[in-house]
Amino acid sequence: MHISLRTLIKSTISVIFTLTISTQFAQADTIKIAVIDPMSGPFAPVGLNTFNSFKFIADKANTEKWAGEHRIVFDAFDNKAGVQESLSLLKTVADKGYRFVTQGTGSAVGLALIDAINKHNQRNPGKEIIYLNHGSIDPDMTNSKCSFWHFRFDANSDMKMEALTSFMAADKNIKKVYLIGQNYSHGQQVARAAKAYLARKRPDIQIVGEDLHPIASVKDFSPYINKIKASGADAVITGNWGTDLALLIKAGKEMNLNANFYTYYASSTGVPTAMGEAGIDKVKLIGYWHPNNFSKLGSAITQGYKEQYKDDFSSTSTYAMIASLAKAMTIASKQSADLDPVKIAFALEDVQIDFFGTPASMRKTDHQFQQALYVSNWVKVNGKDVRFDQENTGLGWKTLQKFEPYVASQATSCQMKRP
Repeated sequence: MHISLRTLIKSTISVIFTLTISTQFAQADTIKIAVIDPMSGPFAPVGLNTFNSFKFIADKANTEKWAGEHRIVFDAFDNKAGVQESLSLLKTVADKGYRFVTQGTGSAVGLALIDAINKHNQRNPGKEIIYLNHGSIDPDMTNSKCSFWHFRFDANSDMKMEALTSFMAADKNIKKVYLIGQNYSHGQQVARAAKAYLARKRPDIQIVGEDLHPIASVKDFSPYINKIKASGADAVITGNWGTDLALLIKAGKEMNLNANFYTYYASSTGVPTAMGEAGIDKVKLIGYWHPNNFSKLGSAITQGYKEQYKDDFSSTSTYAMIASLAKAMTIASKQSADLDPVKIAFALEDVQIDFFGTPASMRKTDHQFQQALYVSNWVKVNGKDVRFDQENTGLGWKTLQKFEPYVASQATSCQMKRP
């Protein structure tokens, strides 16, 4: 059969074009991430804000092709802040084929997930699940309980306490400190670190009281505020979050408590409204970023999120996580056409990103993100260094001191086993 040269060339070009397009589509993967956090109950506002933040940043990452043609999507699974519900959901998402999960609302849940994911991955080679932790900050998760399958993008509670107590130690007006927290692993770790670090840096400071209360069940904190007032404390350290922090600060405001609150989560949903003007110059926050720290990208995201969701972009670890994951996906895709979660995990171990103008990186030793930390003060918006308010209060955060990553970085006891 006679075939002309022109026909042969056209056929060859067509085949090459088809193969090229097919290869491009074959290499463009969608990474689906299951968000196992509270979407109902007392901590629902925190969980929903975080989930919306994930969706907003993922849309930006996909549009701007942070991971090339690969896409990142998030799906919500309501764990009602419960450990058993979370473990049940982990089985559900595994059965649905999810290879990535994220969680961050409650360290008790986080510790249970690490253990369950370790067991799942051991039983199911080739179907491993990667746990991306956006906010569970118990130090054990990157120490005695560390795992190759777990990556934390928030500073752990010891790192935050290191920076916070360094700031407090320099304030000679602080003489008496009261500790109050939720009675589970995170609250217990905060209290332990506060006592140890203040004793090391300012042994003259007295710990005049300590309370651990049931999580998400106290409706009236006035008995606790009475104890704080009676102790003569001039400073209160708390790792409380969600409604437990909002109600604590509200009670302090109503009972005219004359003490400064040093907090981990005063920027979380509901707390700024509870503080209002009574919290001005009284509530401090230790965290890894807030919108009034200068950053063109951070400002743009803050404004865009507010316009879309009528809410505040306060879960900024969502940006760190997605930026890091996208970079790891890009690295892994260059090494292999198969974008396997295990290969992404190996790439994620060495990721470095620009976190709103400050370098940040994943530490390979224990999978603990290393980043700058900031102590901030609750003040009125002034249109200059305090441009963004929270929850339409006309009040926002102003940085008092920035701590570079090495200051808060902690030694680790992690003995990680890699696949």
